[in-house]
Amino acid sequence: MAGRIVRWGAALGLGVVWWWAVLRLATAPDAGALEGAVVAGGWGLSLLPVHCVPRGRAAGSLGSAVWRAVRGPATRAWPRPRSDGGSGPS
Repeated sequence: MAGRIVRWGAALGLGVVWWWAVLRLATAPDAGALEGAVVAGGWGLSLLPVHCVPRGRAAGSLGSAVWRAVRGPATRAWPRPRSDGGSGPS
């Protein structure tokens, strides 16, 4: 319960600061780099994929054993680099 209150308080506080910076940047002629950095940082955070979950917990996801069975065994091929860097015979 306390963790939820702290998260909501932090989100609300950061949201207020972000909106303050947006409004100040839009209306105040002396707004500068600090307000711009706060606005850009908040917008950048909004691009994070916060709704992603690990593959194992996603609804309808397939486990890793199923993926291995579908794909087959992994290849062991490894092209060795040539010492001269040229191409081989065609």
